[in-house]
Amino acid sequence: MARKIVIVGGVGGGATVAAQLRRQDKDAEILLIDKGEHIAFSNCGMPYYIGGAVKKRDHLLVDTEKFSQKYDVHIQTNTAVTAIDRSQKQVTCQHESGEHHETYDKLILSPGATAVMPSFKGMNKNRTFTLHTIPDMDRINQYIEAHKPQTCAIIGAGFIGMEMVENLQEIGIHCTVIDRSKQVAKLVDEDMAKTIEDHLQEQGVQLLLDEELASFSDNGAVLHLSSGKSVQADMTLLAAGIKPNTELAVSSSLEIGETGAIKVNKFMQTNDSDIYALGDVVETNDRQFQTPRHVALAWPAHRQAFIIASHLNGSDLAYSGTQGSAIFKVFDMTVGATGENKYSLDELGVNYREVKHEARSHAGYYPGAEKLMIKLLFGAQDGTLYGAQVVGKDGVDKRLAVLTTAMKGKLTVRDLSDLELAYAPPYSSPKDPVNIIGYKASSMLE
Repeated sequence: MARKIVIVGGVGGGATVAAQLRRQDKDAEILLIDKGEHIAFSNCGMPYYIGGAVKKRDHLLVDTEKFSQKYDVHIQTNTAVTAIDRSQKQVTCQHESGEHHETYDKLILSPGATAVMPSFKGMNKNRTFTLHTIPDMDRINQYIEAHKPQTCAIIGAGFIGMEMVENLQEIGIHCTVIDRSKQVAKLVDEDMAKTIEDHLQEQGVQLLLDEELASFSDNGAVLHLSSGKSVQADMTLLAAGIKPNTELAVSSSLEIGETGAIKVNKFMQTNDSDIYALGDVVETNDRQFQTPRHVALAWPAHRQAFIIASHLNGSDLAYSGTQGSAIFKVFDMTVGATGENKYSLDELGVNYREVKHEARSHAGYYPGAEKLMIKLLFGAQDGTLYGAQVVGKDGVDKRLAVLTTAMKGKLTVRDLSDLELAYAPPYSSPKDPVNIIGYKASSMLE
Protein backbone atom coordinates (compact mmCIF):
# COMPACT_ATOMS: atom_id res chain seq x y z
CA MET A 1 0.00 0.00 0.00
CA ALA A 2 1.35 3.42 -0.97
CA ARG A 3 2.31 5.65 1.95
CA LYS A 4 0.74 9.05 2.45
CA ILE A 5 3.06 12.03 2.93
CA VAL A 6 1.55 15.32 4.07
CA ILE A 7 3.51 18.57 3.63
CA VAL A 8 2.48 21.66 5.59
CA GLY A 9 3.55 24.83 3.77
CA GLY A 10 4.95 25.45 0.31
CA VAL A 11 7.44 27.95 -1.15
CA GLY A 12 11.14 26.93 -1.34
CA GLY A 13 10.89 24.23 1.31
CA GLY A 14 7.53 22.51 0.94
CA ALA A 15 7.08 22.76 -2.82
CA THR A 16 10.66 21.64 -3.44
CA VAL A 17 10.39 18.63 -1.15
CA ALA A 18 7.14 17.63 -2.91
CA ALA A 19 8.89 17.70 -6.28
CA GLN A 20 11.93 15.84 -4.94
CA LEU A 21 9.74 13.19 -3.34
CA ARG A 22 7.89 12.53 -6.57
CA ARG A 23 11.14 12.16 -8.48
CA GLN A 24 12.24 9.47 -6.05
CA ASP A 25 8.90 7.80 -5.28
CA LYS A 26 6.37 7.33 -8.08
CA ASP A 27 3.74 5.66 -5.86
CA ALA A 28 3.44 7.77 -2.69
CA GLU A 29 0.33 9.85 -2.11
CA ILE A 30 1.65 13.38 -1.60
CA LEU A 31 -0.57 16.11 -0.16
CA LEU A 32 0.64 19.71 0.12
CA ILE A 33 -1.39 22.06 2.32
CA ASP A 34 -0.75 25.80 2.33
CA LYS A 35 -2.56 28.55 4.19
CA GLY A 36 -2.01 31.00 1.33
CA GLU A 37 -3.25 31.22 -2.23
CA HIS A 38 0.10 30.37 -3.82
CA ILE A 39 2.04 27.16 -3.10
CA ALA A 40 5.33 28.69 -4.24
CA PHE A 41 6.69 32.10 -5.15
CA SER A 42 10.00 33.92 -5.30
CA ASN A 43 10.48 35.85 -2.05
CA CYS A 44 13.76 37.19 -3.38
CA GLY A 45 12.16 38.62 -6.51
CA MET A 46 9.55 40.76 -4.75
CA PRO A 47 11.66 43.93 -4.30
CA TYR A 48 12.53 43.84 -8.00
CA TYR A 49 8.86 43.60 -9.01
CA ILE A 50 8.10 46.65 -6.84
CA GLY A 51 11.02 48.49 -8.47
CA GLY A 52 10.00 47.50 -11.98
CA ALA A 53 12.97 45.30 -12.90
CA VAL A 54 10.62 42.28 -12.93
CA LYS A 55 7.75 43.32 -15.17
CA LYS A 56 5.12 40.67 -14.56
CA ARG A 57 3.75 39.53 -11.20
CA ASP A 58 3.15 36.04 -12.59
CA HIS A 59 6.89 35.63 -13.14
CA LEU A 60 7.26 35.34 -9.36
CA LEU A 61 4.60 32.65 -8.98
CA VAL A 62 4.47 28.89 -9.51
CA ASP A 63 1.22 27.84 -11.20
CA THR A 64 -0.55 25.59 -8.68
CA GLU A 65 -2.48 23.52 -11.23
CA LYS A 66 0.55 22.93 -13.44
CA PHE A 67 2.66 21.97 -10.41
CA SER A 68 -0.03 19.56 -9.24
CA GLN A 69 -0.23 17.88 -12.63
CA LYS A 70 3.51 17.75 -13.25
CA TYR A 71 4.37 16.13 -9.93
CA ASP A 72 1.09 14.33 -9.21
CA VAL A 73 0.69 16.19 -5.93
CA HIS A 74 -2.66 16.84 -4.27
CA ILE A 75 -2.83 20.48 -3.19
CA GLN A 76 -5.05 22.31 -0.73
CA THR A 77 -4.53 26.08 -0.73
CA ASN A 78 -6.13 28.67 1.56
CA THR A 79 -6.10 25.94 4.19
CA ALA A 80 -4.46 26.29 7.60
CA VAL A 81 -3.19 23.29 9.55
CA THR A 82 -4.17 24.08 13.13
CA ALA A 83 -3.17 20.95 15.04
CA ILE A 84 -1.18 17.72 14.85
CA ASP A 85 -2.37 14.58 16.61
CA ARG A 86 0.87 12.60 16.78
CA SER A 87 -0.70 9.54 18.37
CA GLN A 88 -3.36 9.23 15.66
CA LYS A 89 -0.99 10.55 12.96
CA GLN A 90 -3.40 13.12 11.60
CA VAL A 91 -3.57 16.89 11.16
CA THR A 92 -6.52 19.21 11.63
CA CYS A 93 -7.15 21.53 8.68
CA GLN A 94 -9.21 24.71 8.63
CA HIS A 95 -10.68 25.95 5.35
CA GLU A 96 -13.40 28.53 4.76
CA SER A 97 -15.68 25.60 3.98
CA GLY A 98 -15.06 24.09 7.40
CA GLU A 99 -12.74 21.85 9.39
CA HIS A 100 -11.45 18.47 8.25
CA HIS A 101 -8.70 15.98 9.09
CA GLU A 102 -5.95 14.40 7.06
CA THR A 103 -4.06 11.28 8.12
CA TYR A 104 -0.37 10.79 7.33
CA ASP A 105 2.35 8.19 7.37
CA LYS A 106 5.02 10.88 7.26
CA LEU A 107 4.57 14.58 7.95
CA ILE A 108 6.83 17.39 6.70
CA LEU A 109 6.62 20.86 8.23
CA SER A 110 7.53 23.88 6.11
CA PRO A 111 5.45 26.70 7.61
CA GLY A 112 8.22 29.25 7.06
CA ALA A 113 8.56 32.44 9.04
CA THR A 114 6.72 35.71 9.57
CA ALA A 115 8.06 39.22 9.23
CA VAL A 116 8.47 40.90 12.60
CA MET A 117 5.95 43.74 12.94
CA PRO A 118 6.16 45.40 16.34
CA SER A 119 3.40 47.71 17.47
CA PHE A 120 4.39 51.34 18.04
CA LYS A 121 2.36 54.13 19.56
CA GLY A 122 0.77 56.19 16.79
CA MET A 123 1.47 53.64 14.04
CA ASN A 124 -0.88 53.74 11.06
CA LYS A 125 -1.05 50.21 9.61
CA ASN A 126 -2.45 51.55 6.36
CA ARG A 127 0.89 53.19 5.58
CA THR A 128 3.23 50.80 7.45
CA PHE A 129 4.33 47.62 5.69
CA THR A 130 6.41 44.45 5.86
CA LEU A 131 7.61 42.48 2.85
CA HIS A 132 7.66 38.69 3.19
CA THR A 133 4.72 37.36 1.16
CA ILE A 134 2.91 38.06 -2.09
CA PRO A 135 0.02 39.77 -0.24
CA ASP A 136 2.63 42.02 1.45
CA MET A 137 4.02 42.92 -1.98
CA ASP A 138 0.55 43.59 -3.35
CA ARG A 139 -0.28 45.90 -0.42
CA ILE A 140 2.86 47.95 -1.05
CA ASN A 141 2.17 48.21 -4.77
CA GLN A 142 -1.44 49.20 -4.22
CA TYR A 143 -0.42 51.90 -1.75
CA ILE A 144 2.21 53.31 -4.09
CA GLU A 145 -0.22 53.34 -7.00
CA ALA A 146 -3.03 54.95 -5.01
CA HIS A 147 -1.09 57.47 -2.89
CA LYS A 148 2.06 58.25 -4.92
CA PRO A 149 4.34 58.51 -1.86
CA GLN A 150 7.46 60.63 -2.21
CA THR A 151 9.30 59.42 0.91
CA CYS A 152 9.76 56.12 2.74
CA ALA A 153 11.38 55.24 6.06
CA ILE A 154 12.96 51.79 6.08
CA ILE A 155 13.45 50.32 9.54
CA GLY A 156 16.24 47.79 9.26
CA ALA A 157 19.36 47.60 7.10
CA GLY A 158 19.47 43.88 6.38
CA PHE A 159 18.65 42.04 3.16
CA ILE A 160 15.13 43.41 2.64
CA GLY A 161 16.06 46.92 3.73
CA MET A 162 19.05 47.08 1.36
CA GLU A 163 17.18 45.63 -1.62
CA MET A 164 14.10 47.78 -1.08
CA VAL A 165 16.00 51.04 -0.73
CA GLU A 166 17.35 50.59 -4.25
CA ASN A 167 14.02 49.60 -5.76
CA LEU A 168 11.98 52.31 -4.06
CA GLN A 169 14.42 55.01 -5.11
CA GLU A 170 14.31 53.56 -8.64
CA ILE A 171 10.61 54.54 -8.79
CA GLY A 172 11.19 57.98 -7.32
CA ILE A 173 10.59 57.40 -3.61
CA HIS A 174 13.32 58.97 -1.48
CA CYS A 175 14.37 56.68 1.37
CA THR A 176 15.69 57.09 4.88
CA VAL A 177 17.22 53.93 6.35
CA ILE A 178 17.07 53.63 10.15
CA ASP A 179 18.86 50.86 12.06
CA ARG A 180 19.64 50.42 15.72
CA SER A 181 23.06 48.95 14.89
CA LYS A 182 26.15 51.03 14.20
CA GLN A 183 26.36 49.63 10.66
CA VAL A 184 24.30 48.37 7.76
CA ALA A 185 24.38 44.75 6.58
CA LYS A 186 25.40 42.93 9.73
CA LEU A 187 26.43 39.82 7.80
CA VAL A 188 29.70 41.70 7.07
CA ASP A 189 32.07 43.42 9.46
CA GLU A 190 31.92 47.11 10.29
CA ASP A 191 34.87 48.08 8.06
CA MET A 192 33.29 46.37 5.03
CA ALA A 193 29.90 47.88 5.83
CA LYS A 194 31.45 51.36 5.64
CA THR A 195 31.92 50.89 1.89
CA ILE A 196 28.22 50.07 1.54
CA GLU A 197 27.23 53.06 3.66
CA ASP A 198 29.31 55.42 1.53
CA HIS A 199 27.65 54.02 -1.59
CA LEU A 200 24.16 54.47 -0.15
CA GLN A 201 24.89 58.10 0.66
CA GLU A 202 26.28 58.64 -2.85
CA GLN A 203 22.89 57.48 -4.11
CA GLY A 204 21.09 60.08 -2.01
CA VAL A 205 19.92 57.75 0.76
CA GLN A 206 19.71 59.24 4.25
CA LEU A 207 21.29 56.88 6.79
CA LEU A 208 20.43 57.04 10.48
CA LEU A 209 22.44 54.39 12.31
CA ASP A 210 22.56 53.66 16.02
CA GLU A 211 18.98 54.91 16.06
CA GLU A 212 15.79 53.16 17.12
CA LEU A 213 12.17 53.83 16.25
CA ALA A 214 10.20 54.86 19.35
CA SER A 215 6.80 56.03 18.11
CA PHE A 216 4.75 57.67 15.35
CA SER A 217 2.65 60.80 15.19
CA ASP A 218 0.66 62.77 12.58
CA ASN A 219 -1.37 59.72 11.54
CA GLY A 220 1.81 57.66 11.13
CA ALA A 221 3.58 60.16 8.88
CA VAL A 222 6.22 61.25 11.42
CA LEU A 223 8.59 58.78 13.04
CA HIS A 224 10.12 59.66 16.40
CA LEU A 225 13.47 58.07 17.21
CA SER A 226 14.96 57.21 20.58
CA SER A 227 17.58 59.97 20.18
CA GLY A 228 14.87 62.62 19.91
CA LYS A 229 15.21 63.02 16.15
CA SER A 230 12.14 62.80 13.93
CA VAL A 231 11.71 61.71 10.31
CA GLN A 232 8.85 62.47 7.93
CA ALA A 233 7.76 59.59 5.70
CA ASP A 234 4.76 59.01 3.48
CA MET A 235 5.17 55.27 4.07
CA THR A 236 7.21 53.06 6.39
CA LEU A 237 8.70 49.64 5.68
CA LEU A 238 9.48 47.50 8.72
CA ALA A 239 12.39 45.29 7.68
CA ALA A 240 13.48 44.31 11.18
CA GLY A 241 13.77 40.56 10.64
CA ILE A 242 11.63 37.43 10.79
CA LYS A 243 10.54 34.88 13.36
CA PRO A 244 9.97 31.18 12.61
CA ASN A 245 6.37 29.97 12.62
CA THR A 246 6.73 27.39 15.40
CA GLU A 247 3.22 27.55 16.90
CA LEU A 248 2.16 24.22 15.37
CA ALA A 249 5.36 22.53 16.51
CA VAL A 250 5.08 23.91 20.05
CA SER A 251 1.46 22.82 20.42
CA SER A 252 2.50 19.34 19.24
CA SER A 253 5.38 19.10 21.75
CA LEU A 254 8.04 19.06 19.07
CA GLU A 255 11.41 20.20 20.39
CA ILE A 256 12.42 23.83 19.89
CA GLY A 257 16.13 24.67 19.73
CA GLU A 258 18.24 27.39 21.30
CA THR A 259 17.54 29.83 18.45
CA GLY A 260 13.77 29.54 18.83
CA ALA A 261 13.36 27.42 15.69
CA ILE A 262 12.42 23.73 15.40
CA LYS A 263 15.30 21.45 16.32
CA VAL A 264 16.07 18.73 13.76
CA ASN A 265 18.71 16.03 13.33
CA LYS A 266 21.03 15.52 10.38
CA PHE A 267 18.19 13.93 8.37
CA MET A 268 15.87 16.90 9.15
CA GLN A 269 13.76 14.82 11.55
CA THR A 270 12.21 16.38 14.62
CA ASN A 271 12.07 14.53 17.94
CA ASP A 272 9.19 12.61 16.34
CA SER A 273 10.86 10.41 13.71
CA ASP A 274 7.74 10.51 11.51
CA ILE A 275 7.79 14.31 11.39
CA TYR A 276 10.39 16.26 9.40
CA ALA A 277 10.90 20.02 9.13
CA LEU A 278 12.85 22.33 6.84
CA GLY A 279 13.38 25.87 5.64
CA ASP A 280 12.94 29.08 7.59
CA VAL A 281 11.34 27.29 10.54
CA VAL A 282 14.28 25.03 11.47
CA GLU A 283 17.43 25.29 13.51
CA THR A 284 20.44 23.55 11.98
CA ASN A 285 24.09 23.31 12.95
CA ASP A 286 26.82 25.59 11.72
CA ARG A 287 28.78 23.62 9.12
CA GLN A 288 32.15 24.48 10.66
CA PHE A 289 31.62 24.80 14.41
CA GLN A 290 28.45 22.70 14.82
CA THR A 291 26.80 25.44 16.89
CA PRO A 292 23.03 26.02 16.52
CA ARG A 293 22.03 28.44 13.75
CA HIS A 294 18.77 29.74 12.35
CA VAL A 295 19.49 30.78 8.77
CA ALA A 296 16.61 31.79 6.48
CA LEU A 297 18.09 31.41 2.99
CA ALA A 298 16.91 29.67 -0.17
CA TRP A 299 19.88 27.33 -0.71
CA PRO A 300 19.63 25.57 2.67
CA ALA A 301 15.88 25.05 2.18
CA HIS A 302 16.40 23.44 -1.22
CA ARG A 303 19.21 21.22 0.04
CA GLN A 304 17.15 20.20 3.07
CA ALA A 305 14.30 19.23 0.72
CA PHE A 306 16.62 16.84 -1.10
CA ILE A 307 17.89 15.41 2.20
CA ILE A 308 14.33 14.69 3.40
CA ALA A 309 13.21 13.12 0.11
CA SER A 310 16.33 10.96 0.05
CA HIS A 311 15.94 9.85 3.67
CA LEU A 312 12.30 8.93 3.09
CA ASN A 313 13.52 6.69 0.28
CA GLY A 314 16.16 4.84 2.28
CA SER A 315 19.25 7.02 1.86
CA ASP A 316 21.56 7.89 4.75
CA LEU A 317 22.61 11.16 3.09
CA ALA A 318 22.87 13.78 5.85
CA TYR A 319 22.60 17.55 5.93
CA SER A 320 26.14 18.74 6.61
CA GLY A 321 25.20 22.02 8.27
CA THR A 322 24.66 25.59 7.15
CA GLN A 323 27.52 27.79 5.99
CA GLY A 324 25.34 30.85 5.45
CA SER A 325 26.53 31.97 2.02
CA ALA A 326 24.61 35.09 1.05
CA ILE A 327 24.72 37.81 -1.56
CA PHE A 328 22.65 40.88 -2.38
CA LYS A 329 22.67 43.89 -4.66
CA VAL A 330 22.29 47.48 -3.50
CA PHE A 331 22.31 50.01 -6.34
CA ASP A 332 25.56 49.44 -8.26
CA MET A 333 27.21 47.46 -5.49
CA THR A 334 27.18 43.74 -4.69
CA VAL A 335 27.73 42.47 -1.16
CA GLY A 336 28.55 38.84 -0.40
CA ALA A 337 29.58 36.84 2.65
CA THR A 338 30.02 33.24 3.72
CA GLY A 339 30.80 31.57 7.03
CA GLU A 340 31.51 33.53 10.18
CA ASN A 341 32.07 37.24 10.74
CA LYS A 342 34.09 38.89 13.51
CA TYR A 343 31.11 39.12 15.85
CA SER A 344 30.29 35.40 15.65
CA LEU A 345 33.94 34.36 15.99
CA ASP A 346 34.34 36.58 19.05
CA GLU A 347 31.21 35.01 20.54
CA LEU A 348 32.71 31.57 19.93
CA GLY A 349 36.05 32.57 21.47
CA VAL A 350 37.99 31.50 18.37
CA ASN A 351 41.62 32.53 17.88
CA TYR A 352 41.57 34.09 14.41
CA ARG A 353 43.24 36.65 12.21
CA GLU A 354 41.83 38.93 9.55
CA VAL A 355 43.19 40.22 6.27
CA LYS A 356 41.81 42.60 3.66
CA HIS A 357 42.79 43.13 0.07
CA GLU A 358 41.67 45.88 -2.27
CA ALA A 359 41.96 44.98 -5.93
CA ARG A 360 40.34 45.52 -9.33
CA SER A 361 37.67 43.23 -10.71
CA HIS A 362 39.85 42.58 -13.75
CA ALA A 363 43.03 43.91 -15.39
CA GLY A 364 43.28 47.64 -14.70
CA TYR A 365 44.14 48.57 -18.28
CA TYR A 366 41.03 46.84 -19.65
CA PRO A 367 37.94 49.12 -19.63
CA GLY A 368 35.46 48.77 -16.81
CA ALA A 369 37.72 47.58 -14.02
CA GLU A 370 36.02 48.28 -10.68
CA LYS A 371 37.33 48.40 -7.13
CA LEU A 372 36.87 45.13 -5.25
CA MET A 373 37.34 44.58 -1.51
CA ILE A 374 37.92 41.09 -0.07
CA LYS A 375 38.22 40.18 3.58
CA LEU A 376 39.14 36.83 5.12
CA LEU A 377 38.85 35.58 8.69
CA PHE A 378 41.04 32.55 9.33
CA GLY A 379 42.65 30.40 11.99
CA ALA A 380 45.69 32.14 13.49
CA GLN A 381 47.81 29.00 13.46
CA ASP A 382 46.60 26.63 10.75
CA GLY A 383 45.00 29.07 8.29
CA THR A 384 41.57 27.43 8.33
CA LEU A 385 39.06 29.60 6.50
CA TYR A 386 36.36 30.71 8.92
CA GLY A 387 34.68 33.41 6.86
CA ALA A 388 34.93 35.57 3.77
CA GLN A 389 33.38 38.88 2.72
CA VAL A 390 33.45 40.52 -0.69
CA VAL A 391 32.14 43.98 -1.62
CA GLY A 392 32.36 45.77 -4.97
CA LYS A 393 30.65 46.69 -8.21
CA ASP A 394 31.87 43.80 -10.36
CA GLY A 395 33.28 40.31 -9.88
CA VAL A 396 31.95 39.87 -6.34
CA ASP A 397 29.85 36.80 -7.04
CA LYS A 398 32.75 35.00 -8.73
CA ARG A 399 35.18 35.54 -5.85
CA LEU A 400 32.55 34.66 -3.26
CA ALA A 401 31.79 31.42 -5.10
CA VAL A 402 35.48 30.46 -5.08
CA LEU A 403 35.84 31.25 -1.37
CA THR A 404 32.61 29.45 -0.46
CA THR A 405 33.82 26.36 -2.31
CA ALA A 406 37.23 26.62 -0.67
CA MET A 407 35.60 26.64 2.76
CA LYS A 408 33.43 23.64 1.91
CA GLY A 409 36.51 21.82 0.64
CA LYS A 410 38.39 22.62 3.87
CA LEU A 411 41.12 24.51 2.04
CA THR A 412 43.34 26.82 4.07
CA VAL A 413 44.55 30.30 3.18
CA ARG A 414 47.77 28.70 1.91
CA ASP A 415 45.74 26.81 -0.68
CA LEU A 416 44.17 30.00 -2.04
CA SER A 417 47.45 31.18 -3.52
CA ASP A 418 47.77 27.81 -5.29
CA LEU A 419 44.36 27.92 -7.01
CA GLU A 420 44.78 27.98 -10.78
CA LEU A 421 42.02 30.42 -11.69
CA ALA A 422 41.30 31.30 -15.31
CA TYR A 423 42.72 34.61 -16.55
CA ALA A 424 42.06 36.99 -19.39
CA PRO A 425 42.13 40.82 -19.09
CA PRO A 426 38.31 41.25 -19.22
CA TYR A 427 37.86 38.82 -16.31
CA SER A 428 40.77 38.94 -13.90
CA SER A 429 44.52 39.48 -13.51
CA PRO A 430 47.29 36.87 -13.85
CA LYS A 431 47.12 36.52 -10.09
CA ASP A 432 43.47 36.72 -9.16
CA PRO A 433 42.55 38.77 -6.07
CA VAL A 434 41.74 35.44 -4.38
CA ASN A 435 45.32 34.31 -5.01
CA ILE A 436 46.78 37.55 -3.70
CA ILE A 437 44.77 37.60 -0.48
CA GLY A 438 45.85 33.98 0.01
CA TYR A 439 49.51 35.08 -0.15
CA LYS A 440 48.83 37.93 2.29
CA ALA A 441 47.02 35.69 4.77
CA SER A 442 49.68 32.97 4.57
CA SER A 443 52.37 35.47 5.57
CA MET A 444 50.44 36.22 8.77
CA LEU A 445 50.27 32.67 10.08
CA GLU A 446 51.98 31.96 13.38
